Amino acid sequence: MKRRRLRFPIILIIALLLAAGVGFMGIRVRFPVHHMGYVNTHAGNIDPSWVFAVIMAESGFRENAESPRGAQGLMQIMPATAEWLAGLMGLREFKPEDVWRPDVNIALGGFYLNRLLETFGGDMRLVLAAYNAGQGNVRNWLANPEYSADGQTLDVIPFPETYHYINRVEFNQRIYAFILRFYSGENE
Repeated sequence: MKRRRLRFPIILIIALLLAAGVGFMGIRVRFPVHHMGYVNTHAGNIDPSWVFAVIMAESGFRENAESPRGAQGLMQIMPATAEWLAGLMGLREFKPEDVWRPDVNIALGGFYLNRLLETFGGDMRLVLAAYNAGQGNVRNWLANPEYSADGQTLDVIPFPETYHYINRVEFNQRIYAFILRFYSGENE
C-alpha cells in the first residue's frame, strides 16, 4: 500500500469536534491522558504524545487488554518480548504477570520504542511498523526494492494491518500533541 497523508489537518478535525459541541473535555474522554507520570518517565527520547498514541491504538487504555495472539496490557507486549525487554532493562525481579501492571507495561513499551528509534535511525514510521509487525519484517521490507526504493524508507507497507496501524497511531499522535499542549491535570 502506498503511503498516504491524512486528508484533513488535525487542527481542522479538532476545530470540527469543538464546533460540534464535543468540547475539550469530550476530546479528552475519547483520548484519555491516563498514566501521565509513567508515560513521561518512560518516554525517553520519544515525545510522550507518541507513547499515548501507541497506547490508544494498542489497547484503548484498557489495562487488561489481551490480543488474540497473546499481546498483553496497555502497550500490548508479547510475553516473550516482555521477558527479553526486562532482561535488557536489568529488571531482575520481573515476573511474567508484571506485564499487566501499567507502570511495568509502559516502562517496557517505552524502552522498546526507544530501542526501535535507535535501530531505525529516528524514523517513527519504521518504529511503528516494527512495533506492529516486528523488526525482522521491517528489515526485510527495507531490503526489498519492491517496498523500499532506497533501503532507508518504506514506499509500500505490504501488511494492510501495519499500514492502517501506522496511520492510526500518527492520527492519535496529532490529537495527543494538541491535548498535551493544554493539559494541566494531575497524573491520571
